Amino acid sequence: MALSGRMDGASLQCLLFLTSLLCCRTAQARLTVSPSSSQMFEGDSVSLSCEEDDSSAGWRLWRKTAKQTRAECGAGWGRSAGSSCLIGHIVPLDSGVYWCESREGATSNIINITVTGGSVILQSPVLPVMEGHDVTLHCKTKTTPSNLPAAFYKDGSLIRTEPTGHMTIHHVTKSDEGLYKCNISSDGESPPSWITVTGESLTTDPPSDSAPPPTTDSSLLTFSLLHLVVLCPYFISTVLMVSLYRHRPTGNHLPVSMVMTPPTQAEQGLDDDDDDVTTEHHF
Repeated sequence: MALSGRMDGASLQCLLFLTSLLCCRTAQARLTVSPSSSQMFEGDSVSLSCEEDDSSAGWRLWRKTAKQTRAECGAGWGRSAGSSCLIGHIVPLDSGVYWCESREGATSNIINITVTGGSVILQSPVLPVMEGHDVTLHCKTKTTPSNLPAAFYKDGSLIRTEPTGHMTIHHVTKSDEGLYKCNISSDGESPPSWITVTGESLTTDPPSDSAPPPTTDSSLLTFSLLHLVVLCPYFISTVLMVSLYRHRPTGNHLPVSMVMTPPTQAEQGLDDDDDDVTTEHHF
């Protein structure tokens, strides 16, 4: 019986632990941009989307530009459509950093977008490039074909000139990280774009004035307990009800207070004697 009680207690603890995992899982999202480029021509149409694993988290697009400290999509810029945002006619003032943010303050990766009124852009990755991967840079013009010869620069120094207008860097390393730009002699030069090389998948924090405070071990524990107690009452009550049901008394096992002990023979004899006693009255 004691072993069964210990097993029931262990099962209850296991169920509560699994419940906390289900209720307290941190939602995540990944920001994507279409067309996939860190540079845009003025007048382009741009779509940004939060690829989310939890649609109930309420992910929304935010940005920070030189003119705005922090603004949500639909509040003076873009057209919001749930967890996506469309900019129908992008302008240089839209240059800045963009990210997704949930109602609880969780954030996605950030994307740096540069909008130019010029005629040349450098199409480069909007996300960090993994070490060992290949990366291709395209030098594009707004009005002429994109296969014009282009010169590519890194940190102000010429790398090489490509006759087709695009350059591939094979098996990138940390030494390939830097500021890139391109130049087409007949059309001009692109703005510079920084290319990050990383050995692991990174989620870059949004600008400091909008970033949530760092999560410590103690705050994470408090956050998890808060979710368990506040957000999971249904699961917890269900587990407790099941536990109480399994320990309920059955018809064949009455509680101690209900068990009746039959009278002993001696007690029965005393009762019979009392019935035979007659009372004498002396006058």
